[in-house]
Amino acid sequence: MQGADPTSGTSISRPDPELVDTLKRVGTARLSSVIARLGDRAIRNAHMVGPVAQKPGTAMAGPAITLQFMPKREDIVGHGEYGRPEAQVHRKALDAVTPGDILVVDARGDLRSGVFGEMMICYFKGRGGAGLVVDGCLRDGPDVADVDVGLWTRGFTPNFHTQTDVMPHAVNIPIACGGVYVVPGDIVVADADGAICIPAALAEEVAEKGAVWQEWTAFSREKLLSGGDLKRYYPLSDDARPEYESWKASRGLA
Repeated sequence: MQGADPTSGTSISRPDPELVDTLKRVGTARLSSVIARLGDRAIRNAHMVGPVAQKPGTAMAGPAITLQFMPKREDIVGHGEYGRPEAQVHRKALDAVTPGDILVVDARGDLRSGVFGEMMICYFKGRGGAGLVVDGCLRDGPDVADVDVGLWTRGFTPNFHTQTDVMPHAVNIPIACGGVYVVPGDIVVADADGAICIPAALAEEVAEKGAVWQEWTAFSREKLLSGGDLKRYYPLSDDARPEYESWKASRGLA
């Protein structure tokens, strides 16, 4: 499915919801292992270091909308949050959101500026957004705790976004978030282990291999918990594969 990006006239390709669900179920740890084992297409590190889950037990997956912050210049944005239109670029990112999207923000790791607060996050939720990954901070922590969106950030601050040293600069361009290159339309998966970015072109292959990884590790987990040999069951050895196939058949798995 295609969704128009109102800020730049470009088009972002959004994945099949079944693909997104598969990636979410497989989880970041297995997906990270898979994507690092793709030969000459391997992504050594897909983990966006810095943003952490602010709502324990939550997980999300979806296509990325990107927002980039830059060092603040008062001649561009002025001194107030609403002083000039240039200070409102972050609102355009919210306007680009469609159901299931994840907003990924390069806020330069700044720990003093809250790039979004309660009202903006409620607007994001109202447009169907799934969650945010922010290499920086949000604000209004107590007030957004019960808003049903995923939040992966470095933390919270009482300051608004242009109150200190950063300003919103561009929407839906490639950005760096937590040391990872993120392109609009890439698929972001986030859970208790952190947030990762999967290039859109690799997503189907990663999901397929990740589902297989999830399956055999479920078998190996059972064996190890019952006292099985680590060398036999992790990684799954060729000698243990007949057991694994019988285990799958007994559960009606293909």
